[in-house]
Amino acid sequence: MSTPLLDIALKAELADLYRAAGRHYHGLAHIEALLALAAEYRTALSDPEAVEAAIWFHDAIYDSRAKDNEAQSAGLARQKLAGRTDGTRIDRIATMIEATATHEVPALADPGHVRDAALLLDMDLSILGAEPDVFDAYEQAVRSEYDWVDEPAWRAGRGAVLNNFLARPHIFHTPEFRGRFEAQARENMARSVERLARQPL
Repeated sequence: MSTPLLDIALKAELADLYRAAGRHYHGLAHIEALLALAAEYRTALSDPEAVEAAIWFHDAIYDSRAKDNEAQSAGLARQKLAGRTDGTRIDRIATMIEATATHEVPALADPGHVRDAALLLDMDLSILGAEPDVFDAYEQAVRSEYDWVDEPAWRAGRGAVLNNFLARPHIFHTPEFRGRFEAQARENMARSVERLARQPL
C-alpha cells in the first residue's frame, strides 16, 4: 500500500502551525472549511489528494508582515512531501500553493490539473461570497491579523485588494463557484469598499 500524502502525524504537525497565536482568520477553521468544500466537490477533482495537500499547506507559513508566505508554504510542502509521492506531483502541489498569492490559475499541462488549481483557488476565496455577517466577521479577523498597520494604511491597502478583485471579469474561475458565490461576493466587497471609504481617520 502506498504511503499517504498526508498521514495523521503530518496533519497534526500542520494543525499546530495553524493554531499559532495571531491567526485570527488564517487558522485551522479556515483549513477545515476548505477541506469541507473539497469533500463536497471531490468528484469534480482530478487529483483530490493533491488538492487536499495543497489546502493543508497553503497557509502553513503565515506572517502578515511578510511578502513570501505562499512561497515559504510551498517550500515546506516540498520538504514534508518528499518521498511520499513523485516529484512531478509535488511540483504541481507547490504550484497550486504559490498560485494562492495572486489567485490566478497557473499554467499546468493537464486540463484536469488546471481545473483542480482553479477549484482550489475558488475554495480559498469562497469566504468572499459568504453571508454578510460571516463576511464581516472574516474582515474583522483579517484586520486583527494586521493590527500593526495604522488605520489609513489599512484602509488604502484593503481597499486596493478588494477593488482589484471587483475589477476582474469574474472573481471565481469555475462555473460552480461563480454561480454559487459570485453575486454575494461582489455585494460584500462593494459594501466593504464603501465602508472603508467613509470611515473617519
